[in-house]
Amino acid sequence: MKKIIIINGPNLNLLGKRETNIYGTLTFMEFFNSIIKKFDNVELVHFQSNIEGELIDKLQEVGFSYDGIILNAAAYTHTSVGIGDAVKAIETPVVEVHISNTFSREDFRHKSYISPNAKGVIVGFGLQSYELAIHSFL
Repeated sequence: MKKIIIINGPNLNLLGKRETNIYGTLTFMEFFNSIIKKFDNVELVHFQSNIEGELIDKLQEVGFSYDGIILNAAAYTHTSVGIGDAVKAIETPVVEVHISNTFSREDFRHKSYISPNAKGVIVGFGLQSYELAIHSFL
């Protein structure tokens, strides 16, 4: 059984409440519980933090033992050289995911420090972006 972790960054704990016109009304835990059922052949784990260093610590913790990492670093995608370096330093493949189409948003969201070292990037398919990322590991 493959072991995949979803790591979410800042403000994603507010899904379902925050900017519902962009992110929808489903909370992440509601969505996560649905994909656990859908992908019963995968061990799925979830971690969320608003703190950059905790995201780096988690990447380092799982980056040599999991089969895949789905990373939505949210705003840190565009600002964190440290998270980009952590992705580069680990062995577990990382798929960068974004719920919204970051290229249709502000210019600063067009740059990612994660993408150069990611297995792939999925943007703009809402929460389905996570499902697409899971499929990429199967």
